[in-house]
Amino acid sequence: MNLQGGASAPPADRVLSDGDVPLKVRLRRAERVRKMTAFGLVAPLLVFLLLTFVVPIAGMLWRSVGDSELSKVLPRTEAALVTWDGKSLPGEAAFHALADDLAQARADDTAVIAARRLNYDVSGLHSAVMSLARHPFDPAATPSYRDAVIAVNHHWGDVAAWGAIRHARGPLTDFYLLSALDLHQDASGAIHRVSADRAIYLDVLARTFRISLTVTLFCLVLGFPVAYLLATQPPKIANGLMILVLLPFWTSLLVRTAAWVVVLQDQGIVNDLLLWLGIIDHPLRLIYNAIGVHVAMTHVLLPFMILPLYSTMKSIKPHFMRAATSLGAPPSVAFLRVYLPQCLPGIAAGCLLVFILAIGYYITPALVGGASDQMLSYFIAFFITDSVNWGLASALGAVLLGATLLLYAVYSKLVGGTDIKMG
Repeated sequence: MNLQGGASAPPADRVLSDGDVPLKVRLRRAERVRKMTAFGLVAPLLVFLLLTFVVPIAGMLWRSVGDSELSKVLPRTEAALVTWDGKSLPGEAAFHALADDLAQARADDTAVIAARRLNYDVSGLHSAVMSLARHPFDPAATPSYRDAVIAVNHHWGDVAAWGAIRHARGPLTDFYLLSALDLHQDASGAIHRVSADRAIYLDVLARTFRISLTVTLFCLVLGFPVAYLLATQPPKIANGLMILVLLPFWTSLLVRTAAWVVVLQDQGIVNDLLLWLGIIDHPLRLIYNAIGVHVAMTHVLLPFMILPLYSTMKSIKPHFMRAATSLGAPPSVAFLRVYLPQCLPGIAAGCLLVFILAIGYYITPALVGGASDQMLSYFIAFFITDSVNWGLASALGAVLLGATLLLYAVYSKLVGGTDIKMG
């Protein structure tokens, strides 16, 4: 606007600097430099997360559905089974192709790959593959490859063995994920539940979540009063108590778990004290069962509940409780209706943190739990280190990840719908 006949100010894109560069351009350049600087500062963290978090999870998910080993060992057999109906034994060409493929695999020293993979699906196929690979066939003296192959090992006369070959033709498979859910696909492609004596993983998954939820509840019950005490004490006393809370972080997890084995054993401190007090007349079994698992995991994870609770409680103003009391509310009512609702963010954060850490625990249940108290992480470690079944281990990890994300979505939905407003 022109004031008192003076000239109006030029637009920003026409304001020039000493170098005759418009001010608008210089501002854009400065903003771009600022963003590039900020990105450069966080780039190492992004690369670290990519290499240590995203890539391993992506690799696990791929291994749970990837299945390309068998196609490299039995290519002709898989090609011969493309048109097979899966209801009866395949034709002569499939038996001939199997014999040729395993003869080549014996020469290439790759027969064990096929044997291991097929044995995951049908027990006994490892020996069937290896025996057939070691058996030479003379085409001139073998009028019927079907009879000759079945004569070497009776498993080749079972439709399930050929169904296992077709299921493993890759490059993608649902075999591992179905196994992780106690399901099985027969030779015709129909999906069924496995027999009761083989159904294990869903029970283990339920046990994992049950133990994790119970430990989370124990940590909340024990950690809430400790956090409240820390938040209401003078700084000098609170700092001393906080050192005791953080002390377990300075001790190895393996050492802490092994200490509970010593404390809870039949001749341990707990049983000796109870016997000395006359409360019991014989030692209680407190180790290598569910009791030991819950006690040890609660002790290890308790600080992860206390710290979020303490952080939230420390930010609550004391005059809220005094105002409620001055308005006639009893202390219990003031606590439940004024103080506790303000603690919900800390409770939610602590429960979520403890639960996520608990579902992946391996060392503690393995050392202090019994055979019926092992969590899903134990079986994942077993399939990786002992049976070298990376596919099933990855599938179990994927199922655990999916179930956790589902529960987190439900948690976010519930917490997101309960906004707390203090007037």
